[in-house]
Amino acid sequence: MKIGVLAVQGAFIEHEHMIEEIGHTAIEIRQRDDLEGLDGLILPGGESTVQGQLLNKLDMMKDIKNMISNGLPTLATCAGLILLSEHIADDDTVHIGTLPVTIKRNAYGRQLSSFVTNADIKHIGNYPMTFIRAPYIKAVGKNVKVLSEVDGKIVAAREGNQLVTAFHPELSDDLTVHEYFAQMIKSAS
Repeated sequence: MKIGVLAVQGAFIEHEHMIEEIGHTAIEIRQRDDLEGLDGLILPGGESTVQGQLLNKLDMMKDIKNMISNGLPTLATCAGLILLSEHIADDDTVHIGTLPVTIKRNAYGRQLSSFVTNADIKHIGNYPMTFIRAPYIKAVGKNVKVLSEVDGKIVAAREGNQLVTAFHPELSDDLTVHEYFAQMIKSAS
């Protein structure tokens, strides 16, 4: 399988290593031509505002939105979750906007408030979650399935072909989130 990893900013290299470790090919997405022939897409953590600006500047925003809307399996982590969200609390910005959720940006505070915890994720099990200036999901649309909560806040969810986490699975040694995503891709094809 060819899994594209948005590589304009953020923690993309770590995702690439995990994809390769589970036996698939990681393709760095830096321009529109890189979007050809993908089986899946990862939108990594980083700075969502910068990533959104670069997607527009590189003329990839509309293509990525169309691909996801047409069923391309997509894993979005932290900033990637912000990019996919239809609504950002206290902010009118919409980037890709394919996921019917409302998120709260930087919900856990500044960089110094970053933390690691373990929690259960439906279909995956107990998982070590790293939160860095993370968002959380405040509200979900009717077809969004909540997969995990930490302290009563939604930190992982799925709607159809979109799997999102507020935490950084690429910063763990645990491959199960990426393996679950690979299974989503296989089921979609």
